[in-house]
Amino acid sequence: MSLEREYDCPECDGSTFWRTASMKIQLGEKTKWRCDDCGYGFIEIDGISTAKASS
Repeated sequence: MSLEREYDCPECDGSTFWRTASMKIQLGEKTKWRCDDCGYGFIEIDGISTAKASS
């Protein structure tokens, strides 16, 4: 899995996210992502994200 990801940040105009943590849990792979520009973060579990929807 890559350490860097392109994703439109819902808080700022940034688009580069860094993986800050990753671990296997009962539901699958849990990954934490953090925006390089503003620090906004979200968690993804097996492809399901907790990120805010971009408006």
